[in-house]
Formats: sequence, structure tokens, C-alpha cells
Amino acid sequence: MTWVARRSARDVRGVTLRLPAPENPGTRDAGLEGGRTTMSAVEHTPATGPAGSPAEESPYRTTARQKRTRIHHLAEMKQRGERWPMLTAYDRYAAEIFDEAGIPVLLVGDSAGNNVFGYDNTIPVTVDELMPLVKAVVGGAPHALVVADLPFGSYQVSAAQALETGIRFMKEAGAHAVKLEGGARFAPQVDALAGSGIPVMAHLGFTPQSEHALGGFRIQGRGDAGERLIEDALALQAAGAFAVVLEMVPADVAKRVTAELAIPTIGIGAGPDCDAQVLVWSDMAGMNRGHKPRFVKPYADLGSILLGAAKAYAADVRGGEYPDADHSYS
Repeated sequence: MTWVARRSARDVRGVTLRLPAPENPGTRDAGLEGGRTTMSAVEHTPATGPAGSPAEESPYRTTARQKRTRIHHLAEMKQRGERWPMLTAYDRYAAEIFDEAGIPVLLVGDSAGNNVFGYDNTIPVTVDELMPLVKAVVGGAPHALVVADLPFGSYQVSAAQALETGIRFMKEAGAHAVKLEGGARFAPQVDALAGSGIPVMAHLGFTPQSEHALGGFRIQGRGDAGERLIEDALALQAAGAFAVVLEMVPADVAKRVTAELAIPTIGIGAGPDCDAQVLVWSDMAGMNRGHKPRFVKPYADLGSILLGAAKAYAADVRGGEYPDADHSYS
């Protein structure tokens, strides 16, 4: 593989990034176009029908959806202006349901710290804790692209450490991509992963692993910080990221980032103009009955449904009504 040094015209920090030179027109093109990077489909671009419409259904629709979502599908959807949803998942049954619903991307996030393990934040989560969750989600979702979060402390030390962690998630858990938090200073980590065949989703804005450094849960990217966020996004794109999450970012800044980037943006508390949106599934389904951020819209009241079911079950057991003859063997 031939390596070339490239620098985004917007990268005012002067960070030079080493990227693989494209070997043919069908591979990922990290070249510059008008001071920004571009990304073509990593496998192929589907044929189009009349008036440029897609000749076949989007890969994540529930009708006749046969193939797994790939990163080039997401790039193609951005090119078409087609928005898509993403959810977190931590177990087989949730993965099966979300996959059947046509959710194209599932994130096994370190948000499991709060939502599975009962930690106060994501910082204590380890690779070994996430590994079985990723396996479960991959096993339950035959169509979705499954992204594994790189936990705090598993990639910050060096690009080599990031690569070792990414390889573990791919080989041992079957992940299809990984996600890491942080701006341009983590471009070498993104470069090492993407250059080794591991797709990387970046994460900017509020980054939960840096909660203490950021002073808690606070909106990021206001004022001059908005320009720095755009610079970070361009640097991560140039390093090979296939998408970037924007968390708790002003809507106007997220709109600018989305327009600047050739890769998809995924919003969570970043307004309506991102290419995709993501929510923690327990927030989306109303399972979290405590405090919810402003950007959360519950689409069900699953917490109350489960509470009612548990109370009804307990009452039947205490009253001797369960199990009855219909639920017993003779």
C-alpha cells in the first residue's frame, strides 16, 4: 500500500495526516476537493432509475431487505439526501427487534455503563465488559451495521493501542466498525484503524468519556468552539472516518458541519439537519423513567408497561392464580 501525506485546507493546526493512496476509482478516496475530503462508495455505486432515482430499495428498508448495511450504503444515502436512524443496543432481543424495524446501524455504546451496568457514567466501562454485548447484538441483527464503542482508556494512549482494541472487537466480537471520541488529536488513531481495514465512526461535541474535563453535561461548539469543531470534523474525515456523531451541539453548527463534510453526520441533540439521528434505546422507548435530556423524544412508555406486567405477575403468583392448568404439564 502506498502512503501519502495530505492536509485539509481547513486544518489550521497544520496536522499532516498519512492516508493510503487510492488504488482504483472504486476504493475510498481521501483526496481533497475544494479544500475538503471526499469519500466514494467502498464497494460500488448502485445503478439509478429514471431521473436519477435509486434502482433498488435502500438497504435498511423492511421490505425485501436481504443484505447487511455497509458503510458505502450510508455514504450513498447522504449523496441522495436520505436520512437514517441509529439506536443503541446491548442484547440479542433488542437487536432482533430493531433489526426487524429496519434500523440500519446499531451502536453497542459504552453508554452500557449507565444503562446496563449501573455506573454513574461511561468511564469505568472496559473492553471485556462490552465484548459479550457486541457479540449478542451481532448475533441478533443479521442486517444492521453493528458499531462497537472503544471504551475510555482503550485507545487514548496511542494509535497502536487503538488498533489493538479495534482488532479485538472485530475478531472476538464480530463488530463491523468501531467508534471513538475526540477531535483532531485522535486523527492518528483513526488513520491506524481505517488503514488496517477497520471502519471508524468519530464522535465530537459533548464526549461523555471527557465529562469531567468538560465540566459535566454541557452543550459544546458555541462561539469560537464551533469553528474548532468543524476543523476537528474535517481532520477526522481526512484521517478516514466514515461518519461522525455530533452530540449536544448547536443546531446551526451541526448544519454547517453536515454541509462541510462528505461523510454522514449523526446527531444526538444536534438539531434536525444532520444526515442521521441516534438515541439510546431505553430513552427512545421510555424505559428510562428518570431524568431525560431535552433532545430525547420517547416513542413509547415501556417502563410503565413493564412495571404493570411485573405487578400483574406478582399478584397472580401471590394469589395462586399462576401457574394455572393452561400453564402446567400433565
